[in-house]
Amino acid sequence: MSGGLSQPAVDFHAFELSRWQRVVDRYHRSWGELTGSAGSGLLDVIGVEPGTRLLDVATGPGYVAAAASRRGARSVGVDFSAPMVAKARALFPEVEFREGDALDLPFGDGSFDRVVMNFGLLHLGDPERAIREAFRVLVPGGVFGFTVWASPEEAVGFSLLSDAIMEFGEPVELPEGPDFYHYSEPDNCRASLAAAGFVDTGAEVLDLDWHLASVDDLFPAYRQATVRTGALLDGQSDRDREKIELRVRETAARFSDGDGGLVIPMPAVAVRGRR
Repeated sequence: MSGGLSQPAVDFHAFELSRWQRVVDRYHRSWGELTGSAGSGLLDVIGVEPGTRLLDVATGPGYVAAAASRRGARSVGVDFSAPMVAKARALFPEVEFREGDALDLPFGDGSFDRVVMNFGLLHLGDPERAIREAFRVLVPGGVFGFTVWASPEEAVGFSLLSDAIMEFGEPVELPEGPDFYHYSEPDNCRASLAAAGFVDTGAEVLDLDWHLASVDDLFPAYRQATVRTGALLDGQSDRDREKIELRVRETAARFSDGDGGLVIPMPAVAVRGRR
């Protein structure tokens, strides 16, 4: 763990790490196809060619590093969770993965042509520091790109749950972390990139859908395969949690695919900046 962080950031880091150690396989099953699609879109946005030296920060199960490798890039994936790194190595043995902290990357200055972070910024105690670290390890002219979810009004997989929690849930004390939707606003993204020294910044929406085989898969995806959301649901009483789940199932019905499954709009924002 890198030094110089506030105590809330340290506490949030420990909270995130402890939860990510436990949800690896469930995350892969529930969210992997969706977040992997976003990662492929991110590679299109930043431009990846054969021979590109690419670092995938907060790689998780390794989807983006592997997708870049298939395009001919020389990819490295890094994650602070040892079980996530093990999962990535099992899924994509041809790609290099290692443990490392997004806030203190274990690489020298100017080591990469491209740095990416697919939804990782949402899980860091000090996102601005991670952006500065990406700047540091890029060559001059290199590009950093990251994805975040669009607002819950657009990424309705989140509003389905948050509306139900507002109706039936109770507050749960969790370690203080960054605003989950701060970077859903492109202007905030561009401001953070500019503050770190990036130029030629931009953002675009990736139109994505979350495909679930059954409505039965939806609530477990929230509770068993996420960090902050899962902890919030764990903190509810059994009775309130049952009410929340029932409301989620009821409101999700409008996204039925007609064949027993769900197709839920989940757009993301892909952001880029040049060093």
